[in-house]
Amino acid sequence: DVWYVLIGIPGLEDLHAWIAIPICSMYIVAVIGNVLLIFLIMTERSLHEPMYFFLSMLALADVLLSTATAPKMLAIFWFHSRGISFSSCVSQMFFIHFIFVAESAILLAMAFDRYVAICYPLRYTTILTSSVIGKIGTAAVVRSLFICGPFIFLVYRLLYCGRNIIPHSYCEHMGIARLACDNITVNIIYGLTMALLSTGLDIILIII
Repeated sequence: DVWYVLIGIPGLEDLHAWIAIPICSMYIVAVIGNVLLIFLIMTERSLHEPMYFFLSMLALADVLLSTATAPKMLAIFWFHSRGISFSSCVSQMFFIHFIFVAESAILLAMAFDRYVAICYPLRYTTILTSSVIGKIGTAAVVRSLFICGPFIFLVYRLLYCGRNIIPHSYCEHMGIARLACDNITVNIIYGLTMALLSTGLDIILIII
């Protein structure tokens, strides 16, 4: 398996040890805070409402997204553990994009929840039933899987010829694709199209 080198934040290598302190603090706060929030929502029956179920989904996505990025960043900044295998890099890339797209869908679901609560208060509990909430959550995961799954095949199909330095703290689609000696036009077009059709469209619908 080919190994890549993540160099962290280009130009700030001397400050990596200090930059890691606020990142570590934020990661600990994010994990503890979101886990406590999920625990509270799951155990407190008065919080078993659509709004709080969506909030627990968002909290779970936050924990997963920060866990997919922060530990490796801290290993780079504090222990100079910059090496990562190609398969591990692709796995991290997939989970980062997958969770980010799913989180975007959850935010859209929360916006829809508030729309129903404000515009149809008397029908709120009949529209957003437990079954509907479950289907929305499943749809967010499935949509994210369909959007981000092809990224794996798009980077594996490319021909690589020795370049192995990624100027980031984590692996992402274009960061890997730019190391190829192959034509990455398809990667660029697919990446931009999916960003516009997923997160971009979600933002517009949330504003509406």
